[in-house]
Formats: sequence, structure tokens, C-alpha cells
Amino acid sequence: MTTFKAIVIEKAENGTKTALVDFNEANLMDGDVTVRVEYSTVNYKDGLAVTGKAPVVRRFPMIAGIDFAGTVESSSHPDWKVGDKVILNGWGTGETHLGAYAGKSRVKGDWLVPLPKTMSSREAMAIGTAGYTAMLAVMALEGHGLTPSNGPIVVTGAAGGVGSVAIAILAKLGFTVHAVTGRTQEADYLKGLGAAEIVERKELAGPAKPLAKERWAGGVDSVGSTTLANMLSMTRYGGAVAACGLAGGMELPTSVAPFILRGVCLYGIDSVMCPISKRREAWKRLEKDLDRPKLAAMASEIPLSGVPEAAQRILEGQVRGRIVVKIG
Repeated sequence: MTTFKAIVIEKAENGTKTALVDFNEANLMDGDVTVRVEYSTVNYKDGLAVTGKAPVVRRFPMIAGIDFAGTVESSSHPDWKVGDKVILNGWGTGETHLGAYAGKSRVKGDWLVPLPKTMSSREAMAIGTAGYTAMLAVMALEGHGLTPSNGPIVVTGAAGGVGSVAIAILAKLGFTVHAVTGRTQEADYLKGLGAAEIVERKELAGPAKPLAKERWAGGVDSVGSTTLANMLSMTRYGGAVAACGLAGGMELPTSVAPFILRGVCLYGIDSVMCPISKRREAWKRLEKDLDRPKLAAMASEIPLSGVPEAAQRILEGQVRGRIVVKIG
């Protein structure tokens, strides 16, 4: 009988309880590829699941963790063989399918993408779902036609995972990046990633005007709510915002004015069920368009046992950049 350590969420009388336990491999869910997990990460959604602050988990017991990088241990899928290095993001892992905070994971081969040749498993999870989502957001802005000549791009939640990677990517692509944060003490960190200007979060707080002064050609938003509403009202004519988070809330108290009077577009970024072709493109772009020294500067590492504490910190807005979880 093979067992390994796993972070397991159980249903409890007053919500959920989370513990590091020994898990039997025989209890893994169906799938045609078994992966020896080497690294995972702590994303905002992981924080919600592990702490029980939101109903992310849909079946119990559940191994938490929505993404991993590791090595194929066994496979009956035609695309994967023993020894292949792979990445998984989303597809319901850690929600409806046993997830990544474990020594092994059995999943559908159709969910996997190859680890880029020049990237280590650790680097892949320093990027993680937050960074992969940031890349999808940048691709949406590029697809809209935005270039550095159009003007500055604003990034909210700048010191977090999505924000940190988005700033680094956009800066390398030549964009002028304005970083919105409530943690002004992180100014040096954000400028080190490539931010040209630091914007205090309070400038995007409070009720949004239907139309405010035009400031940015586009933006990447991981906050939602009034922050996103204010971003939209401040986006220049013909601009675009890519929205991918809800740290500030799910509501969007805005009007149609930015859309019908300035031709602004709002792109929704879904990383969970994103088609595999776009995933592969995003990871190829991450290999090319994200500076590794900047990635190293934004990442810290914890053991599997440190996940519950890190989950609490990420919800409290106390995490800077990315947290890598060493599994194997």
C-alpha cells in the first residue's frame, strides 16, 4: 500500500476542517495519468478553499491545491509517457477533483500541458495559476490590439501573484505599467518588477463615476468590485480591461457609459476551463516573455505543512508575489 502526505479538507459541523494527513494512493480519483507532484503553489482560490472562507470545494474529502508541476509516473494516455514533465492548472482540481497538495495526483491526460524545456518544475509553480492567468490577461489585451504606443497599462492588486507577474510581463513587452496597491511600502518591489508608477489603491476606491478622466489604455484587474468599476470609468477611448479576480468582491457597480461612449471592452479571463490550445500558448509565452530573475525575486518557498498558514495570509493580503509549495 502506497501512502503520501496530503492536505485534506473534510466537512465539519461548522464548516470545514483542514489537516496534513497520510493519504492512500488507492483512494485517488479516476484518470489516465498519475503524476508524482514536485511543486505546487498557493493561489487566492487555494486560500479560500483551505480556510473554508468560500464554498470552493464541492466534494469531500478533498485534497486541496489547484495546480502542480511534476513527473508522469504512469500513463495510458497517448500524449504522455513515464518521465514526462507536466503542468496542470485548474480543471476543477482542488474543487471537484482531488488536487495538488499531495505526493501524487491522478488526472485526465487532456488536462496536462508540457513543462517548457527551459523551465524547472519550481519555476513553473513560481508562476502557477496566478501567473498563467496574468499571461492570459496580457494575451487578451494584445488580441484587442493594444501596443505600448497606445499608452500606459494599469495593474491592480499589483503586489499579489497575478499583479506581480502581469507587471513583469508587460514591462518586458515594452508597456508603461502603473501599479495599483494598498501597500505602498512595496513600491521598490513593484518598480523592480518593471512598474513605472505606483498608484495608491484609494484612487480607485469609492463609487465610480459613469465616466472619469481618461488615464489608461488598458488594464489587468484581479480585484473586481468598485476597483474594476473605477478602472473602466478611467480607461481611454477604445481601450480594454482584462478582469480575472474578485478579491474585492463579485459585484460590479458600474454603468454602460464606458462601453457605449468610449468603446471600452471588458474581457473576462477564465483560467479553469480555458481550452488546451490557449494554455499551451500561454506557457510558451511565459517561457519567453517572463524574466527569470524577476520571477525569482517574487517567489518564496514553503513546505507542504506550511500551506494552512499561507492560505490565511493570502486572504489577509499579506502575501507578496508568489508562494511555491515544495511537495516531492
